[in-house]
Amino acid sequence: MSKPLSWSLAGLIWLSGMAAGLAQQAPLPPLRPATSAAGQPTQPQKVEPPPSLDRINAYFNAMRGMQANFIQTAPDGRKFDGVLYLLRPGRMRFEYAPPATLEIVADGRTVRILDRKLKTWDDYFIGQTPLKFLLQPKIDIAKDTKVIDLKRFGPEIILTIEDKSTLGGTSRIRVIFDGETYALKEWIVTDPQGSDTRVALSNLNLAALPDKALFVIDEQRLVEPKN
Repeated sequence: MSKPLSWSLAGLIWLSGMAAGLAQQAPLPPLRPATSAAGQPTQPQKVEPPPSLDRINAYFNAMRGMQANFIQTAPDGRKFDGVLYLLRPGRMRFEYAPPATLEIVADGRTVRILDRKLKTWDDYFIGQTPLKFLLQPKIDIAKDTKVIDLKRFGPEIILTIEDKSTLGGTSRIRVIFDGETYALKEWIVTDPQGSDTRVALSNLNLAALPDKALFVIDEQRLVEPKN
């Protein structure tokens, strides 16, 4: 053993012995609050409670309607914005701002993806879409989906769920909430091919009850789900 290391070890042993002897001879001084470098008492660190599925369920089930701005980021990095309307149960509308020509409407049974420019559309059953759990009359995340993970990450709560009944195969969805209020902030859908589509919300208005006329679909042409 080198001398510096030997001296360090010996010094530690000696100091610990001295400390034990002094502890027996003198009473301990009263505890003082920890202070910062500036001499100010430091605040104890806030311990956040673990995230709760019950609170997430309560948040969604209390929601009758919603209006929000959204920014959608496609797998290739392109961004589209617009307004999201939601009227529970069953109704949702993504109204994309120009130059995008898409419109997505759910009327409670069917989801239509419409291209306003080409005047073409495709219709699907709501049960084939990854966000169908948001539209049900009563939401129970654990029963409606397969919960993969629920955790705090910085100021946010991230819920990861999996749905095997979506069109094309299994989709994985990460739903992100505010860590204190549980307000919905965004979601990321990973499709069966592994590509991510992100939808970030802003200007949420949970008091909004959008007009039912926004969710009307005419001349339904349903694509039957494949087994």
